[in-house]
Amino acid sequence: MSKITASFTCTACGAVHKKWAGRCDACGAWNAIVEEAPLSAGPASKSLGTARGRRIALSTLATEEAPPPRAASGLAEFDRVLGGGLVPASAILVGGDPGIGKSTLLLQAAASFARKGLKCLYISGEEASAQVRMRATRLGLADAPVGLATETNLRDILTTLDAERADLAIIDSVQTLWADMVEAAPGSVAQVRAAAHELVTFAKRRGTAVILVGHVTKDGQIAGPRVVEHMVDCVLYFEGERGHQFRILRAVKNRFGPADEIGVFEMTGAGLAEVANPSALFLSERGQASPGSAVFAGIEGTRPVLTEIQALVAPSSLGTPRRTVVGLDAGRLSTILAVLEARCGIPFAGMDVFLNVAGGMKVSEPAADLAVAAALLSSREDVALPPDMVVFGEISLSGALRPVSQTENRLKEARKLGFSQAVAPDRTKAEGDQGMKLRKMPDLVTFVGDLFAAG
Repeated sequence: MSKITASFTCTACGAVHKKWAGRCDACGAWNAIVEEAPLSAGPASKSLGTARGRRIALSTLATEEAPPPRAASGLAEFDRVLGGGLVPASAILVGGDPGIGKSTLLLQAAASFARKGLKCLYISGEEASAQVRMRATRLGLADAPVGLATETNLRDILTTLDAERADLAIIDSVQTLWADMVEAAPGSVAQVRAAAHELVTFAKRRGTAVILVGHVTKDGQIAGPRVVEHMVDCVLYFEGERGHQFRILRAVKNRFGPADEIGVFEMTGAGLAEVANPSALFLSERGQASPGSAVFAGIEGTRPVLTEIQALVAPSSLGTPRRTVVGLDAGRLSTILAVLEARCGIPFAGMDVFLNVAGGMKVSEPAADLAVAAALLSSREDVALPPDMVVFGEISLSGALRPVSQTENRLKEARKLGFSQAVAPDRTKAEGDQGMKLRKMPDLVTFVGDLFAAG
């Protein structure tokens, strides 16, 4: 019989190595490789060639099945991110920074589902029952029929879920669970993978929806093996800045609905309040028109969202000017600055550049390129953009402006909030109407000339 050896797995990317190393060759992460206990010798470790399994029933792609039933919680923003409501037998992973409000959100969701008639269990491995009850009292949820328990033993949790026949089980968090069949410490790669696998399998077998809370690393990724994200049906990230009251629930993966959908909440003393119109909220503190400010008409999932992009360009006394970005990709800023200098002849050497998305919003859409360029040019030349103008469009390396999707939805949202003109790429199919003037630009050079002429 061959000797069973231990394996070494990277906690950042899940790559398997034959021996320990300080740096992962697959993703480049340092001190992320940990040892996993070998599988015990048994029937599962033997060759499957001599054993016959049952034949699997096959179907065709044309097989018609009814869409999965959904249960609405009553929290419209939470249901939107899930794709319309909670699907039975689904597994959901929720991640976010410590103290961002994950437990508060899920406790509110559990209470809402319970009041709708679903049997809900909230199992905490991080807090005592008294702490969870104090939070429920502060949120006004003490009368909600939610089953509460504090436990970290996976076997006891599965036995309880099987006996209770719950419709929804919330596990806070998966990193605290301990499976007695795995010889590793709680929170290790082996323990997290085993616990997630058992809970997902239970959800599919018993029809119970399971929501797992996951810790995140300093890079903002859910801690543990990436295979956990592949196991579950839906991966949600709860985002927000501690200095802002806004919180954004973003669907990174969703097998039952659109990905990149967002739900916006506001942190208040009574918990998380839904924000029905996030565009109006993100622009509510916008004052008079000032240099360095541009309004971007973006799309988050299926929802148009207007955000303010702020830029500050100032002479630098440092040998290497600073480039500080909040809410946007720093690499994208470097690309836009290079295009402005190479194609438009506008240098930013010797200048500090600070870029920020107001309200703590994070924008990853390439359509924000033109709004970023507009804010940078407005600050550099000290020219304020018209206060009733929105900007969107992707900038190519040649300086040309590329059209973006869902132009009509962007213009409709801008029109609803009182904006009367928009700047978009030349090949945009939509036309301005109903008081909305659409100014089409073929390239960045034309846009720069038009902006300065307006100034």
